[in-house]
This record gives sequence, C-alpha cells and structure tokens, in this order.
Amino acid sequence: MAIEISKEARKEAISSIERYFRENMEEPIGNIAAGGLLAFFLEEIGPLVYNRAVLDVQERLQDRISELDIEVHEDEFQYWRKFDQARKRQG
Repeated sequence: MAIEISKEARKEAISSIERYFRENMEEPIGNIAAGGLLAFFLEEIGPLVYNRAVLDVQERLQDRISELDIEVHEDEFQYWRKFDQARKRQG
C-alpha cells in the first residue's frame, strides 16, 4: 500500500527538508531533490511507521475489547435476589 500525503502536506514536508539541509548540512538541497528525498522516505520508511501505527492501534483496541465485558457486564437472574433483599430490609 503506497503511502500518499496531500499536496499541502507534501509542500510543507519539502520546505521542512530544505530548511533541515540549510541549517544542518554543509550544502543546501533544492526543491526537486527534497521532493525526491521525501518520495524515497515515504516509499522506503513510510510503511515501517505506518505498520507500527497500525500495530499500536490494534493493541489499544484489544485492550479496550478485553475490558468490554467488565464495562458492560450485567449479572444474570437478579430479580429474586433484589426481591429477597428488599423483603429482608422490610422485615
């Protein structure tokens, strides 16, 4: 599955890469080269980050699902227990 980003996000990412090179590298990087680097990262490293995010969500959902029975559990056959307790309080 190819990871795609919006045109606006792509524009901001390229600007960020250009700035990073200006401030941290000996030579700046051009717009086209920054776009190529971004495409490389999205194709090569993007799936790693994406898959990790999916795994994190799966784990979180599993935790929630495992707690679901506790959150929504209702004891069965409670009518007569309540009835008997009410009778004891009255008696």
